[in-house]
Amino acid sequence: MRVLKAGGLYFALVFGAGFALGIPRTLWLVPRVGTRTADLLETPIMLVVTVLAARWMVRRCALPPVFSSRLAVGCVALCLLLTAEFTLVLWLRGLSIHDYLATRDPVSGTAYYLTLVLFAFMPALVVARK
Repeated sequence: MRVLKAGGLYFALVFGAGFALGIPRTLWLVPRVGTRTADLLETPIMLVVTVLAARWMVRRCALPPVFSSRLAVGCVALCLLLTAEFTLVLWLRGLSIHDYLATRDPVSGTAYYLTLVLFAFMPALVVARK
């Protein structure tokens, strides 16, 4: 149960930040610099958010330094993130999952997929600071 709660908290922190950043990115940055550049500019910010959220969540939930349990937390959060993202994509943009993946920019899309992998592994990689 601890893994599910920690995964839900981690997901909520990162998804909330991504949603908050996505609005100005879509409305303000994309029209000025294009989708690829806007996505690439957001990526390092989201990586910092991911590290900070994972570190805080590990400390807050008092997760033991066991790689497998922390990785399980990251996998729960990743499943929640993908479910939320695909649900929003299907609903807001009227795309299928296949169309959504096919229309991603090859450069920023690859960066995005790599950040998803890091998102899943981050709880296992961070050291909780006191």
